[in-house]
Amino acid sequence: MTFDDFGLTTELLDAVKASGYTTPTSIQQQAIPEVLDGKDLLGAAQTGTGKTAAFTLPLLQRLAAVEPQGKRRPVRLLIIAPTRELAAQIHDSVKQYGSNLRLRSAVIFGGVGMQPQIDRLRKGVDIVIATPGRLLDHLQRDNLRLDRVESVVLDEADRMLDMGFIHDIRKVMKKLPAERQTLMFSATFSREIRQLASGMLKNPVEIDVAPKHSAADTVAQSVYRLDKAEKRPLLSRLIREGDWQQVLVFTRTKHGANNLSKQLDKDGLSTAAIHGNKSQTARTKALDGFKNGRVRVLVATDIAARGLDIDQLPHVVNFDLPHVAEDYVHRIGRTGRAGNSGEAISLVAPDEGKLLKGIERLLKRSLRRADAAA
Repeated sequence: MTFDDFGLTTELLDAVKASGYTTPTSIQQQAIPEVLDGKDLLGAAQTGTGKTAAFTLPLLQRLAAVEPQGKRRPVRLLIIAPTRELAAQIHDSVKQYGSNLRLRSAVIFGGVGMQPQIDRLRKGVDIVIATPGRLLDHLQRDNLRLDRVESVVLDEADRMLDMGFIHDIRKVMKKLPAERQTLMFSATFSREIRQLASGMLKNPVEIDVAPKHSAADTVAQSVYRLDKAEKRPLLSRLIREGDWQQVLVFTRTKHGANNLSKQLDKDGLSTAAIHGNKSQTARTKALDGFKNGRVRVLVATDIAARGLDIDQLPHVVNFDLPHVAEDYVHRIGRTGRAGNSGEAISLVAPDEGKLLKGIERLLKRSLRRADAAA
């Protein structure tokens, strides 16, 4: 199958070709015809599956079919994403695929000044890509209206639930016309996601391309059982004795990420932290340093690590176990990619025993116990 088979316009097909893509991914093959058809959709797909193009291409085609009227054009497509990074990535895709179309877009998120965003919105845009908090700010200040929106996309809806955005999302949805097309994407179809979808989507088509809960065979997984106070000294020792030059460490909270980063720095290990409170500039700088070898240890929360694309990452450490077992699979999936081997180590305190059991139940096997005294 090729992109030509979808009946996309020449302008879109030219943009796809210019991007270097020739064969549609599984989610694109399944989603594009349904979205073109105007149907609501509930999709289980993770970063790297091509889901952004799966909704961007057909929605751009639907928008371009109606010529924009005048300068004060209404917002007709709204895309909501949980983080600044993802909103910016989606905006890049919208600009890339829509480069031959006469459609205008704006990306709005927090952490930067509002005025440039207000100026952009006032000029009139067809497409808004936004994070929930800043979108609500603009709505409350009457900087934009959503009463003419034809399609709305909720991307990484599971993250938005985790981050506590659900009330903001509900407020935004009330500002949209009842007659609209709604697409929701999530890494998994959890009970909470289905509940959320049932109140927002009408007879949705379901597409599931999320990998089943298998951890990569190329990742060696082990667990150290120890007291909380012993975690950081052991982590420092493992990095030094193993001569690890690049390790991604997960903590459960932003505060925990900051503290651990400072402590590892004091241990003489070049460390940076990324989480939701860090500015876009700080996150980019930390990630660049990690990729080029200036930063040896990158400490991250789950949210900040979504969409991180690091080739041949050899080591992942769960300093804290995640509350959701599926997140363990996402975390360790950062290593052992493209046939390379990788190592995933979990440091498990006594109060995390239940979380460990949940992970092992999901994996349908016990993880190897390692000896911290060795």
